[in-house]
Amino acid sequence: MFSAKGITQVWGLAFSLCACLPGLAQAQDFYAGKTVDMVVGYPPGGSNDLYARLVAQFIVEHIPGRPRIVVQNMPGGGSLLAANHIFNVAPKDGTVLGAVSQGIPLQARLGHPQARFDPVKFNWVGRSAPSSNVTMVWRDSSARSFEDALRKEITLGATGAGSTVALYPSVMNEILKTRFKIILGYKGSPEAMLAMSRGEVEGHSTTWEAVKAVNPGWVKEGQVRVLVQHGLSRHADLPDVPTSVELARNPTDRAVMEVIMSAAEVGKSYFTTPGAPMERVTTLRRAFDAMVKDPAFIAAMRKIGGDVGPMRGEDVQAMIAQLDTLSPDLIARVKSVYNEQ
Repeated sequence: MFSAKGITQVWGLAFSLCACLPGLAQAQDFYAGKTVDMVVGYPPGGSNDLYARLVAQFIVEHIPGRPRIVVQNMPGGGSLLAANHIFNVAPKDGTVLGAVSQGIPLQARLGHPQARFDPVKFNWVGRSAPSSNVTMVWRDSSARSFEDALRKEITLGATGAGSTVALYPSVMNEILKTRFKIILGYKGSPEAMLAMSRGEVEGHSTTWEAVKAVNPGWVKEGQVRVLVQHGLSRHADLPDVPTSVELARNPTDRAVMEVIMSAAEVGKSYFTTPGAPMERVTTLRRAFDAMVKDPAFIAAMRKIGGDVGPMRGEDVQAMIAQLDTLSPDLIARVKSVYNEQ
């Protein structure tokens, strides 16, 4: 038999559920007939663009009201242009999704002069997969291993100075004393990889999924050699390739490398604007959770060589917030490394 206290708790729970229902219904009704913009901080054709387009294609199947989703490429400043736009200009109503560089949250925490946003105030919707970066060379390069990068200059094609494709090799030059020469100005990783294959540069640093998505034959045919990978752990595809974190020579340098390379855990994460009504944020998060379990989405990702390693939006939000807990001394050291670039 229920006690008076138990009956009170049950009625309280029922009242809370009823109070939530109007908000949920409004969020569901809101998206009917709407257009949602997926703003991608990269040019068309690269892995980040391909991943974002797959998310746009499949998440709509799980958003009540089935809005139309339009992909808008907004490259520039290593995704800073897109992040600034979403934070400061885009409508704050849940009709905008963003896909930017995994290094964007840390750059903002370090006070990048072009970062006009607070990553913690974005409403993070979810992560489809972590992202491992690699530094590789073409088969004709004289560099056979990471040790060669300590002894000789190796030219790498890159995009903008703020992008991870330029940042990670530059950080290795500063901390690990490699001799990578960064050639900036390529419009995206596909263009830089093409330059590598033509012999304009020896190598390129990009995400491992970009290599598999854009040029899958290179991996199977041994066209490229991966010298080092960037992340907190080795990718399952590359068990014999060291991480830049492992190669740090002392605990202080290792701590710095861990902070910088932890961006791999942010990976392919998506967010909406600050100020979006929370019931709409929740609707987008639950749609994302359903999408990453959708067999059709998983099959489409596998088809382009993509990984699926999801994280709920609430957990991504908490992970981003952890940047504010780093010690001032560690932040100062990481910032000094960034400022060298």
